[in-house]
Amino acid sequence: MSFLRFLRDNAPFLAAGALLSFGSSFGQTFFVSIFAGEIRAEFGLSHGAWGGIYTAGTTLSALAMIWAGGLTDRFRARRLGPAAMALLGLGCLAMALLPGGWGWALVPVIFVLRFAGQGMMVHISAVAMARWFAAGRGKALSVASMGVALGQAVLPVLFVAGLGLVDWRALWVVAAGLSFLAMPPALALLRQERTPQSIAQAGQSFGMAGRHWTRNAAVTHWLFWLIVPALLGPPAWGTALFFQQVHLSELKPWSLGQWVALMPLFTALTIGANFATGAALDRFGTARLMPFLMVPWTLAFLVLSQADGLGMAALGLAVLGIGTGAQAVLPGAFWAEFYGTRHIGAIKSAAAAVMVFGSAVGPGVSGLLIDRGVDFPDQMLGIAAYLGLAGLLAAFGVRRAARLLPRAQAQPRAA
Repeated sequence: MSFLRFLRDNAPFLAAGALLSFGSSFGQTFFVSIFAGEIRAEFGLSHGAWGGIYTAGTTLSALAMIWAGGLTDRFRARRLGPAAMALLGLGCLAMALLPGGWGWALVPVIFVLRFAGQGMMVHISAVAMARWFAAGRGKALSVASMGVALGQAVLPVLFVAGLGLVDWRALWVVAAGLSFLAMPPALALLRQERTPQSIAQAGQSFGMAGRHWTRNAAVTHWLFWLIVPALLGPPAWGTALFFQQVHLSELKPWSLGQWVALMPLFTALTIGANFATGAALDRFGTARLMPFLMVPWTLAFLVLSQADGLGMAALGLAVLGIGTGAQAVLPGAFWAEFYGTRHIGAIKSAAAAVMVFGSAVGPGVSGLLIDRGVDFPDQMLGIAAYLGLAGLLAAFGVRRAARLLPRAQAQPRAA
């Protein structure tokens, strides 16, 4: 099936996935971190205190994801998606209305933003694509994840410009309004969704050893724990990079506006890598691709650590875009291919909790180190070393576990 025909035949389902992932932007670090300077000034917070608050709220959302993520095995995306959008809108309103003396209340506000946006909306979108599609799973995940890429390209530029025109709190009201406005289109697109209950047994994909793994079986399997460092790394340190973008711009020879202006380049590479990875995934499977997942992430942090101008910054972000594009597609397909699709929601909720927890660790650790005199550019060398080691562990685990896949899945597949 050609890509254009695939888009045409599955347009409502793909659009629903993309809308959910785009809507998650208001709970993503690349959006929240735009307001880091204003929030720290308003509530009298140091880098470490703000990072600690962000870590606490995000960690709570990771814990909640362990339970809530499994709801995708029981309820339709038509019900869960709009509910998550409404909760995210309420979180945005809470950020806009929070009194300046209530710094303690930032923790529950961050929890709601991260749980509803970065957690549930992305999870619902990815699980739906992994479950609804088999032969075209890579293409479906690529298209759906474009929502986040679009949000990262457009929203920071628009809202940074808005900071020069209106109070930062008014911009959070705008974000809330956009979240609420996205609910009716989501309901319309999911009106005839493919539901978990409607999937035929023959249409399900088996995992290793020809079985459908439960979440308990998956998280006690050795492969899961060899993959965990690679799951943790990109959200932890990618989040830290964008969380500290104001701090980074103060140290590097570029302004925040110039850095944000590079986001379309980052997004273009993310989109290109996203679709290339999706096509390669449908042809070769995740076993051939997962061992290379951490390579661009490692290189990107090495480049950015040494960047002494916008040219090097652009190169680093371009390489990071390649890693981000692959990261948006491969893990979601990995769980379905290695552990089966029957319990994919519950299994992926455990993986999502790890990734959300990673996004909590990064800002907290980086903020604490900044307060102790270790600037973020210096931290990036250590981050690169971690990512490289995580990639080696993932490569070892996936290559060993690939022998357990059903033969048809372990071999290259037709496009």
